[in-house]
Amino acid sequence: MLRSVEQRLVTGSDEDPRVAELRTAVSRLRRELAAHPAEFPDRGIAEDELAALDAMASGGRPEVPRLRRSLLLVAGAIGSVSALSGALTQVRGAVDLFGGTPPARN
Repeated sequence: MLRSVEQRLVTGSDEDPRVAELRTAVSRLRRELAAHPAEFPDRGIAEDELAALDAMASGGRPEVPRLRRSLLLVAGAIGSVSALSGALTQVRGAVDLFGGTPPARN
């Protein structure tokens, strides 16, 4: 597979920088969620989907529809926890790198 110089990380790695960003964002949110003291009903869903996102990122080139589905589930599960909003926004930004926002429906 050919890659342009711009798609390579500055370190010279062959890892897609979008995948690296996704891995970093998911790792941050997982850490912050683990450290968050409050229990809430959908915490398990968020943890499971973050693990799925991490597995997709570790696998190389994740499927965009699956990324978006996992992001939606995570956002629904922890969206009301304001302490996690910054990390969640970072995950959303990383997912958007794989294809931008989906087109609006009429």
